[in-house]
Amino acid sequence: MTAKMEARDLVVHYREKVALRSASLTIPENQVTALIGPSGCGKSTFLRALNRMHELHDGVRVTGKVYLDGADILDPHVDPVEVRRKVGMVFQRSNPFPKTIFENVAYGLRVAGERNRAVLECRVHESLEAAALWDEVKDRLHESALELSGGQQQRLCVARAVAVRPEVLLMDEPASALDPIATGRIEELIVALKEKYTIVLVTHSMQEARRLSDQAAFLYMGEIVEVAPTPELFEAPRQPRTQAYLRGHFG
Repeated sequence: MTAKMEARDLVVHYREKVALRSASLTIPENQVTALIGPSGCGKSTFLRALNRMHELHDGVRVTGKVYLDGADILDPHVDPVEVRRKVGMVFQRSNPFPKTIFENVAYGLRVAGERNRAVLECRVHESLEAAALWDEVKDRLHESALELSGGQQQRLCVARAVAVRPEVLLMDEPASALDPIATGRIEELIVALKEKYTIVLVTHSMQEARRLSDQAAFLYMGEIVEVAPTPELFEAPRQPRTQAYLRGHFG
């Protein structure tokens, strides 16, 4: 197992509140790591620390280390914009820009300075293919992205994230707002994407975590309680709190 990312003693404060306590986790390359636990346990807080999203908000303080390929991305000398290029994010609710489908996918490339139309067209095609959306939108590229269905919009957001060729994809409950059919498409997509990307997935669904992830981490009250290969964590959890959560005693 090759570690792609590693968090060590990660602590996140929201002003006076400690949202994450000394969290340490190794994230294997080209695997899906699921973060599970009840609402408010620190899953999304941990996820956002992996690409310095917290720095976009006032009153948040992050300490500890987060390594990407052995380099600490929390080092103040590291450009957070470059971190977010390498560590992309897909949010719980689809958030397409009020632009065309093409311009949504090309957005990050244009921000990075790409102006060559042929390059943009190639990368948009490639990214929509990767997001299993090309066949559905190839004749609609210059229509508004807001006209797509909810499931299509979420896959468009995946395409937008992979267009800049990140190394890691963070996914914060990407299917929670979708119907069962659209959820199935997103789940199939996640399985396909791990061939190229390392994925960290926040999910409230135990079934989804079992189906999709190779490794699972259980968080509770800001702590990572237990980490194990997914079958092991679900079938033979070692920690009493993990056992109680998986048996439905709380959460």
